[in-house]
Amino acid sequence: MLSKEGGAMSIPMISEADRLRREVLAYVIQAVKSGKYEDLDRIPIKMRPKGQPYSRCCIYKDRAALRYRCMSALGFRVEDETDELKTLKSYAEDIDTKPPAADPFLTIFPDACSACMESQIMVTNMCRGCLARPCTNICPRKAIQVRNGRAQISHELCINCGKCAEVCRYHAIIQVPLACADACPVGAIGKTPDGRVTVDQAKCIRCGKCIKACPFAAIMQSNQVAHVVRAIASGKKVVALVAPAINGFFPTEPGKLYAALKKVGFADVFEVALGADDTAIAEAAEWAERKAEGAPFMTTSCCPAWIECVERHIPELKPYVSSTPTPMAFTDRRAKAAYPDAVTVFIGPCMAKRTEAYKHGSPNYVITAEEIGAWFMAENIQLDDMEPVAPACVGSQYGAEFAISGGVANAVAHYLPEGTAKPTVFKINGLNKKNIALLRVFAKTKKAPAEIIEVMVCPGGCVAGPCAITTPEDAVKVIQARRPADFKA
Repeated sequence: MLSKEGGAMSIPMISEADRLRREVLAYVIQAVKSGKYEDLDRIPIKMRPKGQPYSRCCIYKDRAALRYRCMSALGFRVEDETDELKTLKSYAEDIDTKPPAADPFLTIFPDACSACMESQIMVTNMCRGCLARPCTNICPRKAIQVRNGRAQISHELCINCGKCAEVCRYHAIIQVPLACADACPVGAIGKTPDGRVTVDQAKCIRCGKCIKACPFAAIMQSNQVAHVVRAIASGKKVVALVAPAINGFFPTEPGKLYAALKKVGFADVFEVALGADDTAIAEAAEWAERKAEGAPFMTTSCCPAWIECVERHIPELKPYVSSTPTPMAFTDRRAKAAYPDAVTVFIGPCMAKRTEAYKHGSPNYVITAEEIGAWFMAENIQLDDMEPVAPACVGSQYGAEFAISGGVANAVAHYLPEGTAKPTVFKINGLNKKNIALLRVFAKTKKAPAEIIEVMVCPGGCVAGPCAITTPEDAVKVIQARRPADFKA
């Protein structure tokens, strides 16, 4: 039985929604690994028994939401359900014959959505109708007027810039967010006629920010961990490709983490940090060649959500994006060379990696830090009790810091071919609407403030991915602790 604190292994809980999601994953993994698929249909009742508190309008809606969450944990999308009477046991029985849901991996349970109001600026009753009236003076659209001793906003004119809220000395003006839509950097979140959330998949870049932002956990992803559990249980050789960020999420020496991965059934472990070294070496050579040909600048290519953003929103920037494969791709090649018949599984904090793997056909599966943490919970694994083991390959510190903002550009500069001048660097540390507009200008003018543009969709880098299980600050400390004292960028 799992406790609310995460059982034998406590994963830092950021919110109740995080706790719920991870508990569901752990229960699903237990049932799939044991082969007791009938236990799956008991999960909603086990997690919401009669007489216990519930979070939605009634216990039955809570249980319905949990059922759909179990369905997504098994690798299926809510939108693909054709038979509402189909049991979770039946979905689990499909795992051996059906692959996980194809891209897009976002899935929505509409009835869990609270139909939040649109993002807007509001004047509260704290307004004093002051003489200074800075709100009326700063509004670029003249959307604010003072009537009857109180500021009033014309929402037809308001552009939600928030400047009035910033200057109000009484803090009487507030900006009410629409959490999921405000988090989306590309405007892919919309509403159905009844006010529920919807995602324009043609615009979506698979960054997962909406999942992280939604306070009602209505936006989910279809997971792949159940298929990996079944692959191991069926006797297949399954190899783990561990992203650099993962070491930052588990405050223990890497060897103990790799031992835990082998204990749950992975045949071997490859550090994707070595694939990051491969990427940095190839990208450095690519930049040297482009520079010799007169290219004004080049952007990095390792962030899959960034690549989706270029494809869907800034196609004019394509000629300036590095063509170098990602660390995941390079590491998968190494693993397949060592184990030609193996099933390869990338483990990282990024949801967009599933889209990359789907498009390129490798690795076979992508699971997240959240899923592997839930797996350790399900198997009652204490990392500190593990005897350290060595991975099949180890990356450098430069490769390890690919997970941190600035780390990619730093590694590229380190691996430049002899005689190549060190490039200037400009960091996009977290993609948003403003940065996208700026990047569009770079493409249009063929000019940029630096020669290498490092783009990380998540602020802080991969350590801040949507499926991270600790704070970016803590993860950075753990990753940088590997660094020798004299290591210098």
